[in-house]
Amino acid sequence: MGRAFKIGDHVSWNSEAGRVSGTITKIHIRDFDYKGHTHHTSADDPQYEIKSDKTDHIAAHKGSALRKLPK
Repeated sequence: MGRAFKIGDHVSWNSEAGRVSGTITKIHIRDFDYKGHTHHTSADDPQYEIKSDKTDHIAAHKGSALRKLPK
């Protein structure tokens, strides 16, 4: 199970381009399709949509991939 975050939290995660940061905009607790892939999730192990600070890119990650940043 990953860490619990809430909408508006500022977080970072590791990407192909290095460490990226952004703000959580949505929390998924049911399976959902994103960019052509089904992401499996539950209330006990949600996935988060995060908007990048530097671009308009939206990423989806489990809580275990995220690190909360100070505001």
